[in-house]
Amino acid sequence: MRSADSITPRQRLRSIFSGSVGNLVEWYDWYVYSAFSLYFAHAFFPEGDSTAQLMNTAAVFAVGFLMRPVGGWLMGLYADRKGRKAALMASVLLMCAGSLMIALTPGFDRIGYAAPVLLLIARLLQGLSVGGEYGTSATYLSEMAQSQHRGFWSSFQYVTLVMGQLLALAVLIVLQRFLLSEQELHDWGWRIPFVIGAACAVTALYLRRSMQETESFARVSQQPKAGQRSSLRVLLQHPREVATVVGLTMGGTLAFYTYTTYAQKFLANTAGFSKADATLISAVSLLVFMLLQPLVGALSDRTGRRPVLIAFGVLGTALTIPIMHGMAGAQTPLAAFGWVMSGLVIVSGYTAINAVVKAELFPAHIRALGVGLPYALTVSLFGGTAEYIALWLKNAGHESHYYWYVAGCIGCSLLVYVFMRDTRHHSRIDLDDKEPPI
Repeated sequence: MRSADSITPRQRLRSIFSGSVGNLVEWYDWYVYSAFSLYFAHAFFPEGDSTAQLMNTAAVFAVGFLMRPVGGWLMGLYADRKGRKAALMASVLLMCAGSLMIALTPGFDRIGYAAPVLLLIARLLQGLSVGGEYGTSATYLSEMAQSQHRGFWSSFQYVTLVMGQLLALAVLIVLQRFLLSEQELHDWGWRIPFVIGAACAVTALYLRRSMQETESFARVSQQPKAGQRSSLRVLLQHPREVATVVGLTMGGTLAFYTYTTYAQKFLANTAGFSKADATLISAVSLLVFMLLQPLVGALSDRTGRRPVLIAFGVLGTALTIPIMHGMAGAQTPLAAFGWVMSGLVIVSGYTAINAVVKAELFPAHIRALGVGLPYALTVSLFGGTAEYIALWLKNAGHESHYYWYVAGCIGCSLLVYVFMRDTRHHSRIDLDDKEPPI
């Protein structure tokens, strides 16, 4: 049986496209909620000041993250037992259902507290979906890539992830500046992107039907099942790897959500920019950030994963606080862009390679679960609560405490980067490929 190294460039590109296009749609649907929350917060919650309403929507955003570990668990098991393709198709179906629910749910003024309840249910479905998507797509892309270029190819997971977020902002910019008035966006226009997301999810499902299964899964599926079937018990036989995923993720995911989803609100709510300007600044910075991912991934193929992660840890710990103060005091859109972009350049040291590092830690029979579950648990605790903690501290009059919180979490992750082995040189994917098939 051939390994990923024997796949032709054309076959590899087709496989990466198949694995990535659905990922793009999933993350578009996930981030549309955050991008448009400035406009639909009033529709689902009782009237109050804007910060209180944003805190309510951020709380639902955080609760959606609680389902991500469940998604990482269920979809990880499914991907390890039935195949990466089957799990990726199931996850996009769940995302479609959640987006359609949000698009069609009446507002608080019509159905009262049923509106936020339905919003919560829809967000839980989306959390289940995206929780399963990350681990399975990270596994799929890493297994399909050439060993000497695995960092480069697997970085396209974050290219499509960021592209999904960027498309969410692009839809918002088009609606803001060309199609709808501010009042129309508040009244009903915010529903449009959720309808688009549901329709795109159906398209992604169709495209994923043509995906090829990875050679790593095909190989392990032919092996004896005894002691090899994916389960929590088997996962716990790899405690060092699980702890590494948690430590690796903590600071990176918090920094990522700080400079992406929360930055738009921070620029509007703290720095004083208009909603339209804050959205445009976020969109342009995300575009540059997206283009950086393959470059950093390719760098890790040459220097190793560990030096890139250490660079993120050192710079993130040292510079987060001045960057956040700079964002808060920015007087022009260009200055704000410069501060946001400086944070995103640093975060690229984590985002471009975190998926491949996690995939390289685990053997094939437990890989999707090993990547997905501990990652989802950590993202729920740190990434999912980022906006709420930031807004809560702002509301309490201690906004700068959040800057220290982010820097401290990155510092904790730095300790993991310093003491972990470099997976570029100790990859379980390469070890699996060297084992003879049964």
